[in-house]
Amino acid sequence: MQVTVKLFAFFRDNRFKVKDLAFEEGTTVEMIIDSLCIPQAEVGVTMLNGRHCKPETVPEENDVLGIFPVIGGG
Repeated sequence: MQVTVKLFAFFRDNRFKVKDLAFEEGTTVEMIIDSLCIPQAEVGVTMLNGRHCKPETVPEENDVLGIFPVIGGG
């Protein structure tokens, strides 16, 4: 299945901003994050088609997945 993955902030460093990627059916958001070598502990928010989603969510064909890092401030 094709999923458009959008990375934000420092997740783009040495990766990409937006990319269409192919995954096997049944692949979860968590598995996609792992395939990009992004530590799960650094992920703050994931959005599928503009809505918050959980790591165990399974995207469908042509979905758009946004991955945002944890953002600290003070």
